[in-house]
Amino acid sequence: MTTVDQAKAMARRLRAALAARDLSVPHATALELAAASLGHEDWNTACAALEQTADDRIRFLETVPILRIFDEAKAREFYCGFLGFVPGFEHRFEPGLPLYMEVARAGLRLHLSEHHGDASPGSTVFVRMRGVHAFHRELTDRRYGYARPGIEEAPWGDVLEVADPFGNRLRFCQPRDAGTGHRPGRSAIG
Repeated sequence: MTTVDQAKAMARRLRAALAARDLSVPHATALELAAASLGHEDWNTACAALEQTADDRIRFLETVPILRIFDEAKAREFYCGFLGFVPGFEHRFEPGLPLYMEVARAGLRLHLSEHHGDASPGSTVFVRMRGVHAFHRELTDRRYGYARPGIEEAPWGDVLEVADPFGNRLRFCQPRDAGTGHRPGRSAIG
């Protein structure tokens, strides 16, 4: 999102670019032009709208689910070996204490915790994604001994659900195109 300061800088750059072409405009005009280029009626309207995007406005930047695990080796086999996630950070307060780790893949980050109280076993995480059919083929090709997930065609999209060894479920969903009801990447006919 553009802030008021960024819009003012835009107006200064515009004014300088015009001056380099021997076109002189007052600063107020440059501000009005910057506001118009951002889709606002005038500078005052732009300022009111852009103030709402200031850093003190409440914004949720990311969600990172925490899933309870009980066995590090099984968690690594499932999340890294089967699902193809890559380990990120790992933390223990000292050797022999419970593990807290991150796994990530294609923009999705999950935290896995052996700590009692961090999460309840049997949780469900719903993940919107693209490429669910390719992901399904990849998982099927791995021939994991404890899961052979399929794809369910739900009204909201194609859903591939897997359960980890600790009872947590991950529902990967490729949503339908909101305008047509068809799945992105597939023809309307088939």
